[in-house]
Amino acid sequence: MTSPDNVSPPEPAASPLRMSLPKTRGSAETQSMASSASTLPYRVSNPSVSSLFASTSTPTGSRPSSPSGGLGRSISLSGSVFGGIPGDSQQLPPAERPEDPRNLIIQAFIPHVAVHTSQDTHDLVKDKGFNGGLWELLRPFGERVQGKVIVRDSIGAGRSYDNFAVRFVQLGDGLEIPEGVPGSRKSEEGKGPSLNGGINESKSFPAQSSRTGGSISQIETLVDRHLTHAEDFPNMTGEDYLTFKENRDVDTASPFYTLYLRRLLSGIPLTPHESFAHPVACVIAISSRNTNPIETLRNLYQESSVGLKRLPLWVSNEYLRYYVLVHDEERDDIAKSMTMFDQMKRHFGLHCHLLRLRSSNCVATDDDSVQFPRSEWVTASEEIADIQEREMQEDIDGSFPCIYESDMTAIKTFIRGMVTQSVVPSMERCISTWNDQVASRRRGISGRFISLSKKWTGFGSSSRNSSSNGAGSGSNYDALQGFYRPDSPEAVMRKLADYAFMLRDWKLAQSTYELLRSDFMNDKAWKYHAATNEMAAISTLLIPQALSSKVRLETVDQMLESACYSYITRCGASYGALRSLLLGTELLRLRGGSATEDAAKWGTKLLEYKVVGVIGDALIKERISACYASKKGAGSGLWGHRLRKSAVWSILAADAWLTLGKPQQSKQRLDEASAKYSSLANKDSLSHFKMANDFSQGLGNEVQLALYPESSVEESGAIGDLTETRIAEESEDFDSRPHRRSLMGATVPALATLGSAPLHGTVMEGEGDLKPPDHFE
Repeated sequence: MTSPDNVSPPEPAASPLRMSLPKTRGSAETQSMASSASTLPYRVSNPSVSSLFASTSTPTGSRPSSPSGGLGRSISLSGSVFGGIPGDSQQLPPAERPEDPRNLIIQAFIPHVAVHTSQDTHDLVKDKGFNGGLWELLRPFGERVQGKVIVRDSIGAGRSYDNFAVRFVQLGDGLEIPEGVPGSRKSEEGKGPSLNGGINESKSFPAQSSRTGGSISQIETLVDRHLTHAEDFPNMTGEDYLTFKENRDVDTASPFYTLYLRRLLSGIPLTPHESFAHPVACVIAISSRNTNPIETLRNLYQESSVGLKRLPLWVSNEYLRYYVLVHDEERDDIAKSMTMFDQMKRHFGLHCHLLRLRSSNCVATDDDSVQFPRSEWVTASEEIADIQEREMQEDIDGSFPCIYESDMTAIKTFIRGMVTQSVVPSMERCISTWNDQVASRRRGISGRFISLSKKWTGFGSSSRNSSSNGAGSGSNYDALQGFYRPDSPEAVMRKLADYAFMLRDWKLAQSTYELLRSDFMNDKAWKYHAATNEMAAISTLLIPQALSSKVRLETVDQMLESACYSYITRCGASYGALRSLLLGTELLRLRGGSATEDAAKWGTKLLEYKVVGVIGDALIKERISACYASKKGAGSGLWGHRLRKSAVWSILAADAWLTLGKPQQSKQRLDEASAKYSSLANKDSLSHFKMANDFSQGLGNEVQLALYPESSVEESGAIGDLTETRIAEESEDFDSRPHRRSLMGATVPALATLGSAPLHGTVMEGEGDLKPPDHFE
């Protein structure tokens, strides 16, 4: 469908969601609850900003892998962002598309490689136009390691992956704690451990804090900014998500939800209760400009171990150091650099590499230039800052960083060699050692007796000791500082499970998480307990084997329930609760059958917990609708399908989007609901329920009025009726609701027989002082 400015108003279809008499709602600007992006500077869209927003409506797997690929190319969505709908079996189908949520999880929880460089190396990379240093230059290339990477599991079986990735971060990034969402439960994560277990130095690192994820409010602001741009420029990319293609699958996830989920998983904070953001290796780099290379490398090692760059006490210092010599191809002698590199290998072993780069700044007019790829795993704060910077650019044509093709080849070769020869083998050795020395003892009879003794150690002890420590006297958990020491068995086993998860050994990870659940509960280490239950549930759902309803109820449901309760009630960590429930919902939905109703149940609970803002509320309603749509019926009559419930949640999502001033999103949800009702045996079944039918019709006409205000009035031929309606509405009490009354959840017998989920309305801010409710939930 083309732009509303170039199209005549559509004819009213014979659909239960359309009617001729429009009802009015307050201005979209006054009704928008997602005004967090209004503080951003707004300018007319230029190619630089448009290319940034265009990535939202383009599937990840469809983007060109080469940096020289065309920027902002329009690629239509060919299927669901989260993969196809599995059959009725409870076995997880293989992940064949990059948009599958399992692939998103795999790319989010990957090994982190810290980067620590000398000043001369930073200056060399800065001369190339990258002010962030070497980590900024390496960052996008680590998101997809060139070629296949072979990984061996705990039993020695090797598997090759062509989508293996590592995350390059600056040493010390990730210590800033996310904020809570305005209007929801405030997170208490800001009371976490400070740097080095002492003074919190995060305030002195504003750039590092912006690269730390976990802020739900920032994610909401970013997605709202993308939505606003899509509403204002619906046809900027030709075939984007908002062109209302008639043949689009109704179960296709919104690209804005994909953006929401990706930014939720970007920049995992460096915390004591999980080790995904703890570095598995550290690149220590100097350049060929350095006059004293060996001494400089030793100083850099000391800084990362005991100096200013020392990570907090709960992070183990026993990670791999990888030494890199950056050679300046344009100014320095390669023979001298080779001599220096041989000297490095004699002192530091085989974990060394000579990286040859050109030091001059590459521009687009150079023959050997290619466009520098943009990282797909930037945090919400980083992307917001990038949007602000691009909107304030005077050059409307936009300018993009470039890199020499020879440099790109050298970087890819360096990353592949480091990953395949050093990082992965080092992680495999750690898994084998920890599994044999720590986990195997814990799984045996003696380990179970130790667990029981820890559980009952506090029995009979004084209440003073119990209250002061917060755990039994035999516990390794320091309740005052809130973490286990990195050499304690619990911390080692948690690291073992995380390493196995990052290397995709789901069974070993799940069995280790299962052992830790009871230990953390006995020690009353509640954030550890919540995070372990979360990852145990995700690992169980990632294992490609069938799960019966009974097994799901006894394992996955209890794990998710324990994780949410500990995250929200005991820790006040809304970010952890949101992450665990969203990932659990998507993985359950993919299993099909009765698991889709479990997925919808957890999505509904997520709305009840109110850990998301208004943007997340609308997006989650869309996903609940998709969960019910994934339930396939049996037989020729499709008995057991949930299309009615799916359509109801689509209408709820449409109402939420229209309230936020996003009529195009609302129109899509209404079109989906109309298609679902039309696919039923009784196509006009909704018309038998007057209140639900009136609500959907009124919502459809408000969308039409919002999209085509002048055409809607002229088409109806009832301008006088519309004026009388508006006058009648204005003559009501002064404190009436600023929009139409919601008919959600009416307790009317006719609606009670409707085979759909309850229509719960979202309570808007400021409604507490308005007139009494209509007794509809």
